[in-house]
Amino acid sequence: MKRVSYAGSEFVTGDDIAAALLGCGQALAEAGEAEAVTVPTRERDGSVGEVTVLIGPASQMVARDAHDDNEELVDEAAIERMKSIQRRLHPIAAVDPAPSTEVDWEDEI
Repeated sequence: MKRVSYAGSEFVTGDDIAAALLGCGQALAEAGEAEAVTVPTRERDGSVGEVTVLIGPASQMVARDAHDDNEELVDEAAIERMKSIQRRLHPIAAVDPAPSTEVDWEDEI
């Protein structure tokens, strides 16, 4: 679990969720954009809650280990939402290294 400090507040979330949040924040900062992101949290009583944070170019976040006896918080949908923001801001082109057809260049001349 990670304890995330942001805008004078702290919340506890899962390791992978915190990593996705920081990656999303980095991508938004590099693009000069801001976006509100909802993050699942582990509450003091062990229940699951959520916090919505506005992250962008001026965001300053810190994630550190949280010594918590509760089960690791996992939310694949939340991670995917944050990673989709990263992909939108940093698209990657895929190249097929093996073309499906051969071209006889001598016939093209």
